Order: sequence, then structure tokens, then C-alpha cells
Amino acid sequence: MKRMFVPAAFVVAAALAASPALAQKKYDTGASDKEIKIGNINPYSGPASAYGAIGKAIGAYFKKINDEGGVNGRKINFVSYDDGYSPPKAVEMARKLVEQDEVLFIFQSLGTPSNSAIHKYMNAKKVPQLFVATGASKWNDPKNFPWTMGWQPNYQTEGTIYAQHILKNSPNAKIGILYQNDDYGKDVLQGFKNGLGAKTSMIVKEVTYEVSDPTVDSQMVQLQSSGADTFINITTPKFAAMAVRKAYDSGWKPVQYLNNVGAAVGSVLVPAGLEKSAGVITTRYLKDPTDKAFANDPAVLEWTAFMKKYYPDGNLLDSNPFYGWAVAQTMVQVLKQCGDNLTRENVMKQAASLKDFALPALLPGIKISTSATDFAPIQAMQLIKFDGKQYQPFSEVMGN
Repeated sequence: MKRMFVPAAFVVAAALAASPALAQKKYDTGASDKEIKIGNINPYSGPASAYGAIGKAIGAYFKKINDEGGVNGRKINFVSYDDGYSPPKAVEMARKLVEQDEVLFIFQSLGTPSNSAIHKYMNAKKVPQLFVATGASKWNDPKNFPWTMGWQPNYQTEGTIYAQHILKNSPNAKIGILYQNDDYGKDVLQGFKNGLGAKTSMIVKEVTYEVSDPTVDSQMVQLQSSGADTFINITTPKFAAMAVRKAYDSGWKPVQYLNNVGAAVGSVLVPAGLEKSAGVITTRYLKDPTDKAFANDPAVLEWTAFMKKYYPDGNLLDSNPFYGWAVAQTMVQVLKQCGDNLTRENVMKQAASLKDFALPALLPGIKISTSATDFAPIQAMQLIKFDGKQYQPFSEVMGN
């Protein structure tokens, strides 16, 4: 019997052709058969350092995923740098991540000022700036910035919800506003004014602060002196705690609305004083691990077990690690959908292809959905009020 000689190169080529999975593998810088390199920028120091718990929780969750085998067999290499909540530092770190560390994309970079500083750079480089940790409305602009996507509810949506509640329940309110003097503060303020519509004359005083300010005591004195009986507190954690405490200590007792990003029990209300925080109104879209109503909720129990094992130094009374855990799960879902096509283009395509994703950490009735023309994953919230011990819901889910 005559034996036919088949060149080895032909055998390899035939094997590859017969294996679609191998043939379809696609990688950009930062991805390989074994690894997915993800960049992150977080304020582990500076005036917004309370948010550092988010970056730590994300890193801990990715370690958990790696311990379980990774995503589609690939381990996540999470490279996270501190920018101190400084936009120039954020630019430096973004360039380092993209040009030196060669990450596949940047995920959950925190803060409106920092993300604004790297916005054009990321899009010019065509590197995903994904699920940024800020609710600025400008992250939902796929036409002009197709490489940037938000995650949490829009600041303007939140501001509008507060205004609608005031118009309905206190139509004669005299409103005083404290806001951070940057894009973040102005975005929430704009949403609030949009919600008031023709009733912006209800605002009797607006004051600002800089993140470099040592206190907001003088601003709070101005607001109290204005005769305002309703206080809109648009601040990050450090200043939120100062403002809540100062209002109480000075004897000013307005109805207080505190924006979501500065309303965590552990990092804001505990430092301010729980008794001094009673009556504060805010919004939520995630379950609250400090709320007894969620004590036996499967998602909260899972998070608590995760924290004890992977982030034991984390504060179980702080909602920031819970947020980090939730957004990291969203990122893993996107990576799962990418399969073996780990190009930057496909990462953005899959991020824009989330359909009613039921993240366990979200409140009932809230789901994540995105599309090629909608880069706002979460668009609903619920009003809650702090009773001195925990937040209590008092509205239905509101928003789009």
C-alpha cells in the first residue's frame, strides 16, 4: 500500500481551518490567550480619598474572578494608579496606562474633573474609557465620543428628581445650594434647575467650594443667613460630612437633599454624626448593605462574604465597596460577551450591547441596558431618607 506524504504545514493549516474558535481569536494591545490587562485611575489620596475603597473593591473582585479561573480562561491584570483627584495627574496616569503599561482599556476612572481631562485623549487614541465613575451627562455621547461610556445614573437626572420632589411637596420652599465648583457640581445643579423650570426663583442662594478648601464652614454660614429652609448639598464625601455636621451644629435645620455620590453612611454620615444626619434625603439605585431591609438579601449576603474573604480591611458600613463590586460584575459580563474577540472595538461593542442585564446589586425594577446610541446604562433611582440609623425608601423607582 502506497503511503501519501502530507507536509506538516498543511496539517497545521487544515487543523486551524477546522477550528473556528482558534481562527476567530482576535486581540489588541493588552489582551492575549492568558491575560486581559485593565487600567484604572482612582483617588487613593487627596480630598476624595473616600472613593479609594471603590478601586480596592474592584481589585479584590477581579482577584476573586482570577481565583475562579478568570474570564473565558484569561486572568485579569488590574493596574490601578492614584491621581489624588487631580486632573493633571489623571492625564499623566492615563498616558502611562495606555502608552507604557499598554492596557486594553481604562475602566472606572473616577471623578468628573479627572475623566474630563482625559476624555479627548482616550477617544483620539481609540482606547475605551469604560464605565467611568461619574454621573456627568456628557459620558452619554456616542456620536462624538464613541470610546467613552458612563455607568451610574446621570447627575442631571438626579438633580431633576430632587427638584420635582420639592415642587410637589414644598412649592414655597426657599432653596440654598452648595456645590463643588467643577463640571460635576455644575451638572447636578443644571439638572436641578431644569427640574425647577420656571420656578428657579425659589433659589435664594448659591455658593461654591473648591476641592482644595479646608472646610465649607463659611459657605454654610452664608446659606443659613440667606433664610433658606431647603438645602441642596452637591458635594463629595469629605465636604458632605462637613456640611451636614455644620448645619446641625449651627442650629440650621433645613430640609436637606444630599447628592448620591456624597451620601454613603460609612464614609459620610458616620463622620458627620448619625444623629446630625437624621432627615437627609438622597437617592439610590443600588441595594444598601447597611439597610436592615436587605440584611437577608442574596446579593448583600454574597457581597458580605466576598468582603470578608477578599477585602477584609474594607468597611461593611460603606457603600463604596458595594458600588465597586457591582460595577466590576458589569465589566466581567462585558468581557464574557467578548468571547475570544478582545479588540478595543469589540469591547465597546459589547458594552453597548447590554440588554436588561439584571445585576443582583441593583434595586428591584432597575436593569442595565445600552445600545449603540445609548451609553447610559442605569437611568432610574429611588428617593430615600435617613432616619438616624439607616435610610428608608419613600418613593417608587423614578427616572427613564
